Amino acid sequence: MEQKIHQGRNVKRFREMLGIKQEALAYDLGEDWNQKKISMLEQKEVIEDNLLKQISNSLKIPVEAFQNFDEDQALNIIANTFNDNNTIGFIVNNNNPIEKIIQLHEEKIALYERMLKEKDEMMAKLEKLINK
Repeated sequence: MEQKIHQGRNVKRFREMLGIKQEALAYDLGEDWNQKKISMLEQKEVIEDNLLKQISNSLKIPVEAFQNFDEDQALNIIANTFNDNNTIGFIVNNNNPIEKIIQLHEEKIALYERMLKEKDEMMAKLEKLINK
């Protein structure tokens, strides 16, 4: 039977499900990363294990989720996430409550907002320096 597991697409699906932008994931992965590199990564069928671990840590989703879900399963997971009030059974025998996913999502939003605030502060400082 044909293997339909596409790790890059799985990364993209889970990232989008969590409402995390490519730029935010790139920021989380370090200064070598940018939005374009994340976009290219998400097109790769197989992602190196050490990189998959970094992404797993960043998105708070087990490595196994990226490695084991085929397209149909990934679509079902995403659909069920919005319909199941008790748990999301997608995290490899580790039923995390939706509240946990929401909390992680809120932490990512807070991080992203903090990044934007720091950028704005830096821009204000630069403008002051330029105007002196």
